[in-house]
Amino acid sequence: MKNTEKATTMNTIKFESDYADVNGIKMYYQVYGEGLPLVLIHGGGSTIQTTFGRIIPKLVNFRKLICVELQAHGRTGDRESELSFEQDADDVHTLLNHLKIEKADFFGFSNGANTALQIAIRHPEICRKVIAGSMLLKRDGTFPQFWEFMENGTFEQMPQQYKDAFLAVRPDSTKLVNMYQKCANRMIQFKDFSDDEIKSIRATVLLINGDADVATSEHVVKMSRLIPHCNLAIIPGGHGEYIGEITTVSGDKDNTFIAPLIEKFLWYN
Repeated sequence: MKNTEKATTMNTIKFESDYADVNGIKMYYQVYGEGLPLVLIHGGGSTIQTTFGRIIPKLVNFRKLICVELQAHGRTGDRESELSFEQDADDVHTLLNHLKIEKADFFGFSNGANTALQIAIRHPEICRKVIAGSMLLKRDGTFPQFWEFMENGTFEQMPQQYKDAFLAVRPDSTKLVNMYQKCANRMIQFKDFSDDEIKSIRATVLLINGDADVATSEHVVKMSRLIPHCNLAIIPGGHGEYIGEITTVSGDKDNTFIAPLIEKFLWYN
C-alpha cells in the first residue's frame, strides 16, 4: 500500500512511497510531483535523501520524480549476491515495468551514475536521456590513491552522515555493516566499462563532474567522446557538491545551482 509522507530530511515536500517485489527483493521507492518521469538513482552507501535531498525541491518543479533505493541500501532488501551495476540497472528496469512506465529520463549520481549508464546499455528501450553525475567508468579515470583507500578502508571511515541516514530508516547495525561491506567489495573488484559498451549508448547523455571530483576531468572528457550523443559540464567543486550531497555541504547552504542546467538539458536537447 502506498503511503503519503513528508520528506523529513532537508525538505518537506509531500511524496508517496511504496515497496515493489523486484527480482527477489523488496525495493523501496518514492514518487514526487507530476509530469514526465525522471528517475533518481543515489550514490553508493547512500539513501534517496543523502544524495538528492537538497535538489529534489528544485527538480520537482518540472518533473515527476521516481526516487529509488537500491539493493541493500536504505529500506530496500538484500539478496545473497554481491552488488553490481548491471543488477542495479535490471532492478530499476523491473521497478519501472511494475509502475507501468514505458520510457523515462534518468539522473544517477556517483555509483548511481554508473547504474544509469548501464540502464542505457542494457535497456535502451526504456531510456530517453541520462544525466550521469560524477561517474567513474574505468580504473585509470581516477588517482591510484583512490583505489588504495578502497583496498584499505574500514567501516569506521564510512561518513557518519551515511551511517545516521541508514539507521534512521532501518535501525539495524548488522544490515548497515553488510551494506558497507558490499559497497566496498564492489569498488575493490571494480571492472572497467568497455569502450564497446560505452559506444553502444544511444540515449542522449549529460555528463556532470566536479573539477575536484573522484574522476578526473580528463577521464570525463575522454568518456564524453565515446558516447555518441553526449553533453558535458565540468562544475567547480568536489564530489556531489553541485547537488548539495549531504557529505559535501554543511548547514542550510543552497548549492544546487545545476537545476536550471538539468531542466534545459531535459527540455531542449
